[in-house]
Amino acid sequence: MSTPPDSAPHTISSVQWTPTPGAAVRQAATVVVLRRSDAGMQVLLMRRAPRDGDIHSGASVFPGGLLDAADAEGCALCSGLDDAQASARLGLPSGGLAYWFAALRECFEEAGLLYAAAQDRSHLDAAQLALIATQRDALNRRELTMASICQRFGIHLAADRIVYLDHWLTPPGVPKRYDTRFFVTEAPELQVASQDDHETDAQLWLTPAEALERRKELKLAPPTWKILELLQRLGDVDAVLAHARALPSVPCIMPRLATGSKGLRPVMPDEPPYAEIGRVDPEGHGHASYDLAPASPLRLSPRLIRITADNGSIMTGPGTNCYLIGGGERNEWAALDPGPLSDAHVQAIVDAAPGPIRWIFVTHTHKDHSPAAQALKARTGAALHGMAALHAEWQDTDFQPDVPLSGGEVFHLPGPDTGSTLRVIHTPGHAGNHLCYLLDEERLLFTGDHVMQGSTVVINPPDGDMGAYLRSLRELMQLELEWLAPGHGFLMPQPRQAMQQIVDHRLKREAKVLKAFASGGAMAVDELLASVYDDVPPKLHAMARRSLQAHLLKLRDDGRIAEEPAGHWALNGA
Repeated sequence: MSTPPDSAPHTISSVQWTPTPGAAVRQAATVVVLRRSDAGMQVLLMRRAPRDGDIHSGASVFPGGLLDAADAEGCALCSGLDDAQASARLGLPSGGLAYWFAALRECFEEAGLLYAAAQDRSHLDAAQLALIATQRDALNRRELTMASICQRFGIHLAADRIVYLDHWLTPPGVPKRYDTRFFVTEAPELQVASQDDHETDAQLWLTPAEALERRKELKLAPPTWKILELLQRLGDVDAVLAHARALPSVPCIMPRLATGSKGLRPVMPDEPPYAEIGRVDPEGHGHASYDLAPASPLRLSPRLIRITADNGSIMTGPGTNCYLIGGGERNEWAALDPGPLSDAHVQAIVDAAPGPIRWIFVTHTHKDHSPAAQALKARTGAALHGMAALHAEWQDTDFQPDVPLSGGEVFHLPGPDTGSTLRVIHTPGHAGNHLCYLLDEERLLFTGDHVMQGSTVVINPPDGDMGAYLRSLRELMQLELEWLAPGHGFLMPQPRQAMQQIVDHRLKREAKVLKAFASGGAMAVDELLASVYDDVPPKLHAMARRSLQAHLLKLRDDGRIAEEPAGHWALNGA
């Protein structure tokens, strides 16, 4: 079972380091410098000089670095922006302009690019720029400050020349954590970028596509390649600057470290395991997983353990999840959805349980969820709870519960503190006998196949019912939930939002059905399939056809379409 290691060492970019929960976060500012070229928009990347123990040694980065105390003092030497405006843009109560000053200072230190104007706002000529550039080495040696250079040459740093673009926070557990604000700008005229041969030892101008193609070679960190992907999508300098200026707000992006089949790596917020990693390993010990590995139990809370079956497929995703619920002083457990009939999986469930399994619950009787229930009962003597199949097609008709359920039942199971309360909710739609189970103490809903992660659920008549499915979703949305525990996939946050997205998706598909009838008249199911599911690969059309049939039956029951002879359908009254 996955538990926190005792500060086990990890390797990233060939550098070994030990997770450091609680490492201090340092503020930093970075500038994405763009230029126009015959090859299209190019971006400036600086290669970090090799340093022992630096996990980013040799990485190609945008110019930038840490804020220092002198940056706040230099804010009076910025033009085009005041601290109130800058702070509001960053979502800070004050001190925001220091990030602009630091970004401009770092751009001069690392890349030799100076965004400045004379005190009368006039542009600097080539001779003035060349003279100021002679101070760069002394600045890098910390013999001078950027503020003293500005005062000596009577210049202001042009804060309005760079635009706020992005905000990244280094994951917990990394020895050095940075809270970095990213800015974007166009390369200044009359200047040529050059490395400082101290912090950086080389510089490259590449199109975003070229940089992304060389992602591994350039050792791009997640913020770098994510921003490069954004640049590639936007396409040119003007579009990037317009995008940055139009951003209403810039949310903070924080990857999380997790381990798995490809070793330790940062997991992005848009990846399925992200929220679960934050729940299981909030401090960044590095023991959470981004894989759902078969027979590898994971402790999700003191009362909850997950084991995934080795039955991954296009229909089951990474495999069917079995959940163990219980613990406490009695150390007795319930198994929810034992999964497909597999001796190895049944053994994995028994091995994962810290104590005896006394109860078995089933969400529904599709063959990837309930067949192992009888085998697990034979091993443990636990009573079967659930609802027998209402139709024979694709069902485990051998499942016969010892305790039949219909929805509304409440079970008080062992668990920490006051125990675990499991409430049964009848949720027909995917299957007529589908049940969801609410774990009160964690506001967590076991969804079976009613909500899946990363894909929509097939609704297959006659057992599947699209109208019932949408009604069930809307009823579940009235519950005060914090987590969904799906039958396939990782724990899901923001349950109401996840279910609303499913409802919206189904209604959009329904609208496409009605639009097809409005433009084409009476049509057969296979004729509709090509237009209604034109965004789905043809290899999945056989499955999509089932859900399309469910949409047609719902629209018929709603009185919006009618079934005509020879298997055709048309708008009602057309």
